Amino acid sequence: MYTPELAPIGASIVVSALVASLPFVTVFVTLGLLRWKAHWAGLSGLGVALLVAVFGYRMPVDLAALSATQGFVFGLFPIMWIVLNAIWLYELTVRSGRFEDLRLVINALSDDPRIQAIIIAFGFGGLLEALAGFGAPVAITGVMLMAVGFTPMRAAVIVLLANTAPVAFGAVGTPIVTAGSLTGIDYHEIGAYVGHQTPLVALFVPFILVLIADGWRGLKETWPAALTFGVVFSIAQWVSATWISVELTDIVASLAGIAAAVVLLRFWQPRGTAAARERLLKECTASLVGASTTAAGGGVGTTDAEAAADRPRLTPRTVFFALFPYLLVVVVFSLAKLWEPLKMFLVGTDIKIGWPGLDGNILTAAGKVAGSTVYTFAWLSSAGSLLIICGVVVALVYRLPLREAARSWWQTLVKLRFSLLTVGSVLALAYVMNMSGMTLTIGAWIAGTGALFAFLSPILGWFGTAVTGSDTSANALFATLQQSAAVQAGIDPTLLVAANTSGGVIGKMISPQNLAIAATAVGLVGQEATILRKVIWWSLGMLVVMCLLVGLQSSVLSWMLP
Repeated sequence: MYTPELAPIGASIVVSALVASLPFVTVFVTLGLLRWKAHWAGLSGLGVALLVAVFGYRMPVDLAALSATQGFVFGLFPIMWIVLNAIWLYELTVRSGRFEDLRLVINALSDDPRIQAIIIAFGFGGLLEALAGFGAPVAITGVMLMAVGFTPMRAAVIVLLANTAPVAFGAVGTPIVTAGSLTGIDYHEIGAYVGHQTPLVALFVPFILVLIADGWRGLKETWPAALTFGVVFSIAQWVSATWISVELTDIVASLAGIAAAVVLLRFWQPRGTAAARERLLKECTASLVGASTTAAGGGVGTTDAEAAADRPRLTPRTVFFALFPYLLVVVVFSLAKLWEPLKMFLVGTDIKIGWPGLDGNILTAAGKVAGSTVYTFAWLSSAGSLLIICGVVVALVYRLPLREAARSWWQTLVKLRFSLLTVGSVLALAYVMNMSGMTLTIGAWIAGTGALFAFLSPILGWFGTAVTGSDTSANALFATLQQSAAVQAGIDPTLLVAANTSGGVIGKMISPQNLAIAATAVGLVGQEATILRKVIWWSLGMLVVMCLLVGLQSSVLSWMLP
């Protein structure tokens, strides 16, 4: 059996924490500075993690290797299983010729690309985050933005930044429910605290999206829409998290924001729409249809541009078929996550597997058998499996031969091979760091700052999500540590557990896993380093704001808390 130590290197928590951070630093140096391909960066970080685990933390070689294999498999299923099938669903719309119809439908709502970025990436993306999570919002909304004319790079940056505030309540509140189950604090109370933190991020995200979409000029011309969406989303998130339902918070907030935008557009229209579209058009190096085909990595299916030009004007039937895949996803996931009989049935099909050679041989720092060595094979309840079902239904409704749909799925899988390797290696790295005790060492080091920890606590959630790509995993790692550190420092434990969740939403955009998903969705595999350099400063800036907010909420702004 292996029991991790908090300070195994020189009996120093500081030295041990610095060494423990080497795998994570390796990934970002090779990816962001040396500009390696993402899969090489992930593999190099994994190699460093194994060396630190074996020689620094004295973890048996076989257990370290088995930890990596479990993490790698988890990266493939369920993470990349979701992304693969989300992109395949998009490919079906391309093959059927309905993708151009989707652009026309979105343009009917608003033909201004700046406002489309808000509604698609933040509004619809928030709804997908509420129901599915795990990369599906980034994959789906990325190709939707390309449908309305955004370049792949701009689309990737926008969807990564949009996938922030909704993450805390994603997958029907799973990160917060997880924190509650681990700490014993009522998760409704944790959710209410989070609902007094993340709305501040949500308020400004639409402005940032417009700024990325069209610069300061675009912000001057469309700020009423950004303000309306941000204020309504934030208020709805705050009200729902505090008084309605943690599980439904993102659904309520996203629908409220979209509805507010629709109402606003009936009475107000932005200036400079034609010029903004012209600027986007000049930025694109190919036609809209050609660019959208590139989104999944080189054109699994294509739509004839001439045929698209000959299409009739929008009719109710055209609108329905254009939106059908996305409406179906919302309906299926709503039933699967919110209808209790179906939810229990799906969960009942999950298969729990004690990882061979690992299960029972890893202890926590407290000396208890680690539960993380049990792998859950959610063959039916996984969001990826639900997307497969949606894809088959879409193929039938669109009258695509199932053989052609299957060929499209296989071709998509082949094109994602390097993304599969990237995400698998990053999750393998995360599992090695978790099971060896490296992440706990880093957490304990930060938590040892006493009263100052209130200002630093969001960093743990940010770090945990950046490593694992999941706010739920960040809470599984650090929620109890936040609770015990708060008790020792005389700080409200619920505040710091909530801060772990809120900090995590900011770290997701720089997670190598999420970077790989975004790059894959828009056809920029191999350019993850460029995407990282465009989003990391936004992430660090938001982190500073969240640290200041939580620190002040522990003292002078305590009146803000429920």
